[in-house]
Amino acid sequence: MQLLGIDLSVERLQFIVVLLLIAGVLLYIRFLRKYRKPLRDQEPQDMNQGPMSDTEIERYARHLILREVGGVGQQKLRKSKVLVIGAGGLGSPVLQYLAAAGVGMLGVIDDDAVSLSNLQRQVLFDEDQLDMPKVFAAEAKLNALNPHITIRPYNRRLTENEAQDLFADYDLVLDGTDNYQTRALVNAACVAGETPLISGAISQWEGQVSLFDPANGTPCYACIFPEEPADGLAPSCAQAGVMGALPGIIGAIMAAEAIKYITGAGQTLAGDMLIFDALYGESRKIGLQKSAECSVCG
Repeated sequence: MQLLGIDLSVERLQFIVVLLLIAGVLLYIRFLRKYRKPLRDQEPQDMNQGPMSDTEIERYARHLILREVGGVGQQKLRKSKVLVIGAGGLGSPVLQYLAAAGVGMLGVIDDDAVSLSNLQRQVLFDEDQLDMPKVFAAEAKLNALNPHITIRPYNRRLTENEAQDLFADYDLVLDGTDNYQTRALVNAACVAGETPLISGAISQWEGQVSLFDPANGTPCYACIFPEEPADGLAPSCAQAGVMGALPGIIGAIMAAEAIKYITGAGQTLAGDMLIFDALYGESRKIGLQKSAECSVCG
């Protein structure tokens, strides 16, 4: 093969292409560093408003070279505000991955404390944090994981009186709770405030994830689950048990959906539900339909 009159083998041509790609990535990172701004003296609420520091550029390098994220997407993550409901089995991996991804402000609300039985699946915590409120234990771990973000812990149970006002401070809500009453409350507040909701659920070996955004034409949670399940039909993890790795799988999918929603990458699960069966290693996706009779969004 000839290039500019020079005979080149296929192997040599491939080598040149790889070198050019590497050079392009290095030039892109150098360009980002040129427009960095030191963060040392900034207040926490302002730390993600300016250009990225050298440390952040290195930290998020694998995002920056992704075509679907890049510098623009990473800045969207840095400026985003995400609220996580529940710091348990699903909340733990969600918080870890969103903090690592550079979500600028992470809120977490939970009224529970770390117990020994949590540690089988809630890998955000350790034995040194037993009896500590989960939101404060999470805050300590997440600040150690990524000091460039802001963590807002709310050590209380979410109530109807505050839900809508609290959600108004955030761009996106992720619900990892395990009871219908809280899920219904979260959904109603998200619908009222037109805040998109990523909902995940787990039991035993199976989990599911969906993105509800009725302000943009999708169903809401109540369209699919209009009534509380009868006793015994949807037991909690404490009642039915859960395989330890399952929350990590479903929580990671929830975090991925949040990253896609914030950056605009790919196709989200809006209007769909992903169901994963860990026992048989199977997954399926089903379409969800908006209900004209929904008492929440109809």
